[in-house]
Order: sequence, then C-alpha cells, then structure tokens
Amino acid sequence: MPYDEGLAERIRQLLGADPDVTEKHMFGGIAFLYRGNMAVGVSGDDLMVRVGPDNTDAALARPGTRVFDMTGRPMRGWILVAGPALTEDDVLGTWIDEGRAFAGNLPPK
Repeated sequence: MPYDEGLAERIRQLLGADPDVTEKHMFGGIAFLYRGNMAVGVSGDDLMVRVGPDNTDAALARPGTRVFDMTGRPMRGWILVAGPALTEDDVLGTWIDEGRAFAGNLPPK
C-alpha cells in the first residue's frame, strides 16, 4: 500500500534540517530515524510513532490512536495515529517530538 506523501512532507517540514534525522523506506512506507533509531513513520495514511512500552497506554488514550499491529502481533511501544487526527500541525508536531524524544533516549546506531 502506498503511503501518504503529503503527510511525509509535513513531517519533513516539521523536522527541519536536523542532521540527526534520516529517512528510510520500511514497513511499506517511510520511516524517520533519529540518530539511527526509528522515531516516526508513515504507513498508508497513518503516522507510526515510537512511544516506548511505558508510554503506550497514555498514548492510546489520545484521539485517533490504535495499537500498531502489522503482523497480527501488536508491536510493544509503537502506536498508529489515524491521518484525520493529524490535520493540525501542532498535533502532528507533538507526536513527532514524542517519537524523537524516545528515539533520542536510545543508544545511537
């Protein structure tokens, strides 16, 4: 399934020219890695966010979210945010910041 290039472009704009951010095609979409660790990505029309196992329940309590389940098994520490919940740049930016913060706490790859 193709991914929402418009959402990917919005992410690029919000990330700016951060030299610690790279892009990689994965999961049939595009991922944005921070210091080599995936932080956020686009799968179809949805935003994948790496929030970590300790933050998953709180993230899932927010509007438009669901468990990231690509293979029939939920991926611990990952959520999906539905595209319609991301119409405001400040909402998208908050999710990006959360994914980048989690990835930034991991050892660089």
